[in-house]
Amino acid sequence: MVVSVLEEMRIRSLGVIEDAVVEFSPGFTAVTGETGAGKTMVVTSLGLLLGGRADPALVRIGAKAAVVEGRITLDRGSAAAVRAEEAGAELDDGALLISRTVSAEGRSRAHVGGRSVPVGLLGELADDLVAVHGQTDQQGLLRPARQRQALDRYAGDAVAGPLAKYGAAYRRLREVAGELDELTTRARERAQEADLIRFGIGEVADAEPLPGEDTELAAEAERLGHAEALASAAAIAHAALAGNPEDPEGNDANTLVSGAQRALEAVRAHDPALAALAERIGEIGILVGDVAGELAGYADDLDADPLRLAAVEERRAVLSHLTRKYGSDIDGVLAWAEQSAARLGELEGDDERIAELAGERDALRAELGDLAQALTDARTEAADRFAAAVTAELAELAMPHARVGVAIRQTADAEGIPVGGELVAFGATGADEVELQLAPHPGAPARPIAKGASGGELSRVMLAVEVVFAGSDPVPTYLFDEVDAGVGGKAAVEVGRRLARLARTAQVVVVTHLPQVAAFADRQLLVEKTNDGSVTRSGVKVLEGEDRVRELSRMLAGLEDSELGRAHAEELLAAARATS
Repeated sequence: MVVSVLEEMRIRSLGVIEDAVVEFSPGFTAVTGETGAGKTMVVTSLGLLLGGRADPALVRIGAKAAVVEGRITLDRGSAAAVRAEEAGAELDDGALLISRTVSAEGRSRAHVGGRSVPVGLLGELADDLVAVHGQTDQQGLLRPARQRQALDRYAGDAVAGPLAKYGAAYRRLREVAGELDELTTRARERAQEADLIRFGIGEVADAEPLPGEDTELAAEAERLGHAEALASAAAIAHAALAGNPEDPEGNDANTLVSGAQRALEAVRAHDPALAALAERIGEIGILVGDVAGELAGYADDLDADPLRLAAVEERRAVLSHLTRKYGSDIDGVLAWAEQSAARLGELEGDDERIAELAGERDALRAELGDLAQALTDARTEAADRFAAAVTAELAELAMPHARVGVAIRQTADAEGIPVGGELVAFGATGADEVELQLAPHPGAPARPIAKGASGGELSRVMLAVEVVFAGSDPVPTYLFDEVDAGVGGKAAVEVGRRLARLARTAQVVVVTHLPQVAAFADRQLLVEKTNDGSVTRSGVKVLEGEDRVRELSRMLAGLEDSELGRAHAEELLAAARATS
């Protein structure tokens, strides 16, 4: 049962389409019309809804912006519905409304369920809603990487599980190899850095500096360098305070303060205020005596030894050498030495780290070899089933004798990983090279589809691959943009019949120029344009009854009213209904 259906899409001011509403069938919808009518704009519009690149050149000339709106019914439990609701979107009666606006200036906006969202969200929803395939996808299928992806997608969990383990080991190997490469290529630089640090630490250790020593020595040098002047000043100050025994006048500070105190002591009993002043003068006398004593001691202790000054200056020169190289002061030098010792430990541990990483690298390469072998085994098993399924589908598409094969091989590489007893090249997805091959008829050698398939055969191979995918990993809606190019006659009828069968389990939208394909559709949409002389307008309408016969007749014979064409069109419709 289809749990998601693209119901309708409105297109405004996009390319040749001024304003059109496209109503899709839940089964098989064919979009037809003359060349240049705007069929491709239907695909382009859906691409915009799915997060495709916004090209301002798509905006209709004279319009400010192009707008595409879509309505998609969703199962509330589906991954797309859950992701939309996480983004704040609301379902409208079980349907999700999506819109995309592209301005003529190139700005792009997206809305989902009434909520403005990043355009990237549309791409996330698209992964679970629609698979779009066109001529460019056929070309993509020719690339080996896409072929491997196709096989892995078909294999499902059988490959996904080992691939996830392989991917984790591969990423770790890249990290280990990167670090190992850095350590080994920078070994010389690291050795030079270690030598410089080792030399610096040795210089600091030999000097044995003490915290704050440079500051203390600077003060001592200043004192020793001016010892004579300091001693003279201390002596003069001491004499001024304590007096000079050879001075009978007694004009020193101590004598004068004592005289002041005696004068007040005689009358202090008569006035408390004067008594307080007498006490303060007494305190001054005590302070003057203390300072005088310290000055005497300072003069006695002052060292004016020139040998000591020379020793201090020599030590300061040693410390200055360190501060010029390793820090602004001795405390900074000591901090540098501590930090550098830690860094030296790291550098000297590189050899051990290199050995450790080399061992991990070898273990990871061996592990990757085992995981790559498991991937090869899983892919080989899936390849047989995949080839058989696609071959069976080709028989339904008028290629009954064609055989599809999947070649899985590895490339020898002396720097690779061990797989199957040999060293082979490897990458992020394993060591396998996957190649789809086609033998179009008995006796023909199997060749890569890029070389062994014509345009029409490639279209059918592509369709067969998608039908096989639909059975193993279905999406709700498939959009094919003229993948039937190069197909005609009976093959075209079989393509139409197979698309109709695919539409039993999924919604199928096909942009086609083949009446044999369009006849099998549950709904046929005609994209047509008229010209009123000034503005070209395109419209999209549902074809029913006589209108559909006329369009099929035009597609068959190029003439809408050809009796032969009409008869052939009616015959096509009848045959399609009989086999649907």
